[in-house]
Amino acid sequence: MIQIEGKQLIGFTDHAEGAKTLRSTNASTGDKLQYTFSKATRDEVALACEKAGTAFQTYRKKTGIEKAYFLETIAMEIEELGEQLIDICSQETALPKTRIESERNRTKNQLLMFASMLREGSWLDARIETADPLRKPLPKPDMRYLHVGLGPVVVFGASNFPLAFSVAGGDTASALAAGCPVVFKAHSAHPATSELVAKAILSAAKQTQMPDGVFSLLHGDGNVVGMQLVKHSQIKAVGLTGSFAAGKALFDAAAQREHPIPVYAEMGSTNPVFVLPGALRKNPEELAKGFAASVTLGVGQFCTNPGMMLYRKDTSSEIFLQNLKAAFENTSGGAMLTDGIFNAYTTGIARHQAIDQIDVLAQGKRTGENNSAHPMLFKTTSHVLSDHPDLAEEIFGPTSILVEMQTKDEMLSAARNLSGHLTATIHGTEEDLLAHEDLLDILTQKVGRIIINGFPTGVEVCSAMVHGGPFPATTDGRSTSVGTASIFRFTRAVSFQNMPQQMLPAELKDENPLAIWRLINGVRTKEAIK
Repeated sequence: MIQIEGKQLIGFTDHAEGAKTLRSTNASTGDKLQYTFSKATRDEVALACEKAGTAFQTYRKKTGIEKAYFLETIAMEIEELGEQLIDICSQETALPKTRIESERNRTKNQLLMFASMLREGSWLDARIETADPLRKPLPKPDMRYLHVGLGPVVVFGASNFPLAFSVAGGDTASALAAGCPVVFKAHSAHPATSELVAKAILSAAKQTQMPDGVFSLLHGDGNVVGMQLVKHSQIKAVGLTGSFAAGKALFDAAAQREHPIPVYAEMGSTNPVFVLPGALRKNPEELAKGFAASVTLGVGQFCTNPGMMLYRKDTSSEIFLQNLKAAFENTSGGAMLTDGIFNAYTTGIARHQAIDQIDVLAQGKRTGENNSAHPMLFKTTSHVLSDHPDLAEEIFGPTSILVEMQTKDEMLSAARNLSGHLTATIHGTEEDLLAHEDLLDILTQKVGRIIINGFPTGVEVCSAMVHGGPFPATTDGRSTSVGTASIFRFTRAVSFQNMPQQMLPAELKDENPLAIWRLINGVRTKEAIK
């Protein structure tokens, strides 16, 4: 059993200098738990950043195999936390233990995925153009290229994924894989969970002989400690999954620094679902059940929750609506993660209910838990959506709005008016999809992931995943926060011109000692240069 001490974990030392504290809360009951946490002072923030800066000079030179061993050891240490982690996390979040166990597995698998990538090595995108001294009119220099880490990264924990998007989650894993130390700002909704995982990371760092400062955990308010972190000169990038207000504030602060830094913030998404006529006719009951389940999964607290469905009215749409009403009425709410999230949900619901032309199609079942969200399904028309574009903004929780369209042109117009989202979904038969290629073309410009005949909840952790999207879904639509490509948020490319062999990184030496794939004079190969 690991003792929870409520201190800042700054590298390999603990600190508790601040007089201000925060308490861990049981999300289901609202009762305070026994864990009290000191909020980081400005000096503690600075110490964590300075330690990270010093650690970077050592950590950036670690080989891919050394970093892979570090990540693999973190995964092992998280597993060793056992039931203590599951119990505390479930208390702090009101998420069922089965969900926490599944998320722990995802967290471990993400770490192992990056470790495997580091061992294989081709992610560096090593490129070599050998010299040609006889080229006319000018000799060709020897040029060699690869990716290197940016420097220390600040990561902010997400409220809705206390493990997979938190202390040892995707942002931390990808930053550490890139060779960047991490200073982690713990989410106040699950501070005890955060400390347990942070101690697992630090234990792994010691076992694998990583430098002091390669990882730190700080507690405190986002608008105080978070801003101090983002503005510190040692910090070179930021990763966040959270609200639009938080992400935009950090983005603006980072841009106003003397030396601006990139902010990769996932800030929310409505994830529109388009249902074409053939899909409505083919299997209305199955489609209705799938949509209702996706909207209310995890009390709707997923960044890919489908918050809007757009469909064409025809003779089969009434049957579909009847099925959807029945399916939604069989759903249940539950305790939300925090008081703030619950209050924001109820405010969003009240905003919809205040508009005359919006009807309540169905309501889910109520529960008696603290901060229990009541599932709500609304219905309106494309004209109301046009008059109230804010209906396309996310309400975080178990709710969605159906938008009835009269024509294909109305649906295309609604798609063109969308802002950036993480996902868009199209349900249709093969004939539907061929007849709506223009819809697909529009959505490709609006989102990071398009789903055909499925639902957006559920993000596959793999190399081909894009979990990102154009603003305002994220601050940088060129990036992803899930999958191996997420590492490139925290790297930059460097070229070496006419560099002596003994001074080159191992990945770029002629003999290819790491046996990685490289692009040599335009040809992808593992062969050495002779």
